[in-house]
Amino acid sequence: MPKKRSGGGLTTTQQAAKFLGVAALSGAVLAGIALPAAGALGLAAKGTVEGFDEIPSNLKTPPLSQRTTILDRDGGAIATVYSRDRTVVPLKDISPYMQDAIIAIEDSRFYEHGAVDLKGILRAMNRNVQAGGTAQGASTLTQQYVKNVFVEEAGDDQEKVAQATQQTIGRKVRELKYAIQVEEELGKKKILENYLNITFFGQQAYGVEAASQRYFSKRAKDLKLEEAALLAGIVQSPTRYDPVNDTEEATKRRNTVLARMAATRAITQAEADKAMETPVKLKVSKPKNGCITAVSGSGFFCDYVRKTILTDPAFGETEEERSKLWNLGGLTIRTTLDPRAQQAANQAATARVNKDDKFAASVVQVQPGSGKILSMGQSRPYGLDQKQNETVLNLAVSNKMGGSTYGFQVGSTFKPFTAAAALEKGIGPETSFSTDWKITLQEKDFRNCSGSPAGYAEWPLQNELESETGSWDMTSALGKSINTYFALLEQKAGLCETVEMAKKVGYERGDGKKIVEAPSITLGSEVSTPLSMASAYAAFANRGTYCTPIAIESITDPNGKKLKVPQSACSRAMSEKTADTINQMLKGVVEDGTGTQAGLSDRDNAGKTGTTNDRKDAWFVGYTPNLSTAVWVGDDIGEKSSMFNVTIGGQYYPKVCGGCLPGPIWKIAMTGALDAAETPSFNPVSVPRAKEKEDKEKGDGDREGGRDGDGDREDGKPGRDRTPGIQLPPGLIGGPGGGEGQPRHRQVPDLSRGAPQHEQEEP
Repeated sequence: MPKKRSGGGLTTTQQAAKFLGVAALSGAVLAGIALPAAGALGLAAKGTVEGFDEIPSNLKTPPLSQRTTILDRDGGAIATVYSRDRTVVPLKDISPYMQDAIIAIEDSRFYEHGAVDLKGILRAMNRNVQAGGTAQGASTLTQQYVKNVFVEEAGDDQEKVAQATQQTIGRKVRELKYAIQVEEELGKKKILENYLNITFFGQQAYGVEAASQRYFSKRAKDLKLEEAALLAGIVQSPTRYDPVNDTEEATKRRNTVLARMAATRAITQAEADKAMETPVKLKVSKPKNGCITAVSGSGFFCDYVRKTILTDPAFGETEEERSKLWNLGGLTIRTTLDPRAQQAANQAATARVNKDDKFAASVVQVQPGSGKILSMGQSRPYGLDQKQNETVLNLAVSNKMGGSTYGFQVGSTFKPFTAAAALEKGIGPETSFSTDWKITLQEKDFRNCSGSPAGYAEWPLQNELESETGSWDMTSALGKSINTYFALLEQKAGLCETVEMAKKVGYERGDGKKIVEAPSITLGSEVSTPLSMASAYAAFANRGTYCTPIAIESITDPNGKKLKVPQSACSRAMSEKTADTINQMLKGVVEDGTGTQAGLSDRDNAGKTGTTNDRKDAWFVGYTPNLSTAVWVGDDIGEKSSMFNVTIGGQYYPKVCGGCLPGPIWKIAMTGALDAAETPSFNPVSVPRAKEKEDKEKGDGDREGGRDGDGDREDGKPGRDRTPGIQLPPGLIGGPGGGEGQPRHRQVPDLSRGAPQHEQEEP
């Protein structure tokens, strides 16, 4: 009885017997009949067999994971992403040197034998016996290809990878069976092409095209002899023969390949000698993978595209199907990103807020009428290196799409929704309320959408300044962001009607939960996202029609087939007259209201400031007829801090307000995005004012200076008086920082209960 070696393993004789026995057994199993070993080996060597089941289609044309290219709307590359860096190319686009080199070193009799090489088995057995161990394998290129298909199919599942590579008779039998079928159905040339496209070459490069680009920065079809030999040598052990980390070892291996090429007469000995004398010259291209490489700060938009594919049922009914589509890659995704707008948004987000500031800025732009997301900019760069103040948290979007847990309280940017709800109910813009600077209302006087009282507690609220007392109509209340007015307007229009209007324009919480139907919603107590707000205001710009935001124009798969992509769904949220009226009133905000620092001088524009309780969130959301932009500034890390006596972007702010920081950021973003763009106007509409109504009731219909009812001249230029009959303190309008009222510090309410929130805003 043969003895075992001291290490407990088999003797060389036992190893040889086992090696031959496995090959014989495999042949017999493959044939499906009991044959002597020699007969089985003969059958396997012949490489033909009848009666097998249908070969799996993934072995004929394996779905190889490839690079996905994400493009902007003009076709410019934003980023390249992949789970495995691979570009599949046909055999004609692979250097003949590369084809010869891989055959010479891996399977020199590739064109002479079938799926199994009997001579190779015997040669390897003899070599292993002489070496006293496993010194040489006998797998053909076809067998290696089959194994690689199973490994590729396993993806990143380590358990499946282990099953695909385990050294068992069962796995070998399966490989041999499929290898014979592959030989019959694909032929040698196709097998070689598939092998060169599936094989791992180290340095994250899968397939010869990616390897050629990684090591030599050139196409695989342009590889020289010595370069092809180097790549072919890597395959056996990508780590050991890595030319980047060990040039000497890689050179030795390359020369071994060249010697084999000469021995098989693929090249002459003289060609081999000359190539061996050539030093290894690498021109390494570093891997550029993922949204971290996106241009113009568009990493957050890139990641939003990824999240869209992973979450939208349009790309697969199940999470597994969508994930498989993304990981398989090979897609060409044309997005809605406008390179000009993205550059402007990125510049705006970083112009007034530094990446290492305690506070961050988010800028997002949407095209009215189409829902297309044109840009996403952020003051912190996209990435994982926290020491460089990088983040992958997309402040513009919902938690589901990679954003913050809840979103951010929107402050007075919600007030236009209340105004729209009131107008839709027939409450005219001339409607006025006279109030003190602070009032107390009863929650029971507000009804939620189930018809029940919104609560039974008192709701105390106040304006920003003690001087803000008197009579206000809808235009002046929007312009100066009067809290007391909008609480009373919501009461008159209806809490449910206000909430429903917000829903119609796409207003959503960042956590995806139901909007809390509390009276304080009119002052911005609820949370949302910059993308949601930009899309909602786009409905005003689009004369009352809301369109859901989209980021993808088209997708083609590796074969050029177009995939279905989500389309924007547009629906009427309000009448055109209501939207036109809101547009005219919000023009006043940027002309002589709280948003004067944001106003554009060369085109019609409108917007609204927002600053929340204790100034923890500051907003400016505004638009032109062809672009809607939302800007948010606040604390994005840990427990939110108030923005009092802070330095942001190198500038000191006694107190941050929507008009003094988000407003100028908005102006930068809009100016850059709209440079050289058309300058359409809002649809002109007469907006009645409270004073005009009083004059008519007195029988005095004359209006000073030919101005229309909203205080504008008939030519659309600003009139001299947008707040008739209202006395304001000197210097209250237009200066940075606004009024001098003392800030009131209150705890942020429990949003789940819709607790009161006293919105603070600077005039």
